[in-house]
Amino acid sequence: MLEEKKQKVITEVKILSKMNSDFVVKYYNSWSEGKHVFIHMEYCCQTLATVIKDKAIVFGRQSSEAMNLYEYFISCEILRELLQCLQYIHDLNPPVIHRDLKPANVLIVNNTNNNRFIKLCDFGVAVEHNMVSMSHTSSVGTSQYMAPEVFQSRYTTKVDIYSLALLKC
Repeated sequence: MLEEKKQKVITEVKILSKMNSDFVVKYYNSWSEGKHVFIHMEYCCQTLATVIKDKAIVFGRQSSEAMNLYEYFISCEILRELLQCLQYIHDLNPPVIHRDLKPANVLIVNNTNNNRFIKLCDFGVAVEHNMVSMSHTSSVGTSQYMAPEVFQSRYTTKVDIYSLALLKC
């Protein structure tokens, strides 16, 4: 189990070190000490999971009620930025499939110079897409947000779009 976790961190370092964008959490450095691997990354103040929970409270809405206009526009902005994040990683050469897109893996930046607030993180189960075979490991990620084709091992970057649709921003 320890070796599996270590491999996940090594995979994350490999993928993050190739990215330099406002769409993903910034990678600064990594090192190992004994059996542990550490990653130094950009600090982000909270996750989308917290924002989703707090947003309903701020707008005084029960989970069964429809959003008001202001909350709806905030949700649209979150989704727009998430789509831009996915477009960035899917347009890389080779494309990267995140495979674990969920509210806990979307970070919020508190102070920004470019009017962006959303960043992707946790690339531990991400994979560089093999566009020839389209064959990847099955059943990776969080089952609640997993596209059905992930269970069949043959999938593309579209599985991240499926996960995005399930986020309920």
